[in-house]
Amino acid sequence: MNKRFELLDRSLAYDGFFRIEKYRLRHGLFDGGYGPELTRELFDRGHSVGVLPYDAVRDEVVLVEQFRVGALEDPRGPWLMETVAGMVEEGQTAEQVARRESLEEADCRLGELIPICDYYVSPGGSSEKVAVFCAQANTKGLGGVHGLADEGEDIQVHVVSFDAAMNMIETGVINSAMPIIALQWLALNRERVQDLWGDD
Repeated sequence: MNKRFELLDRSLAYDGFFRIEKYRLRHGLFDGGYGPELTRELFDRGHSVGVLPYDAVRDEVVLVEQFRVGALEDPRGPWLMETVAGMVEEGQTAEQVARRESLEEADCRLGELIPICDYYVSPGGSSEKVAVFCAQANTKGLGGVHGLADEGEDIQVHVVSFDAAMNMIETGVINSAMPIIALQWLALNRERVQDLWGDD
């Protein structure tokens, strides 16, 4: 098994709202040696963070709804139900991003954070990696429209019961990876999280 690769050339193909790099490379084969030269484009947008605020006392989660250009052709339309999320800026930790975005997108202050996982969004063509958290929250009084106007954000905040959120997965209302991963993790760990954060 040869788990090496050779980078033959790297160039910038596009630099706008996002960045695309073009690579020429070849990589090792499981049977040994190297495969043929490949040309690949890589979508480079940095790394991101997703957080699912959870009120263990009320058994409620905070979800956000916003327009997503990638879902323009979706039969339900391009407004998706998601977790709070944002891009990692230089010098910030994933935990800091989770707290910043929760305030900007949902006016929600977070307590303790539990890391869920880190995953690659689409490693066949993108370098983006997502850190996902479940966060202690108080959902009382949350809701409304939030986001930063100078970033073009128009975000509707929804506070829903855990059962209602899981039903949104089953019915296809929630149809992107980040909230599905976060909610399924909570489904597996809900009793433990309620013991940690629930009302004494």
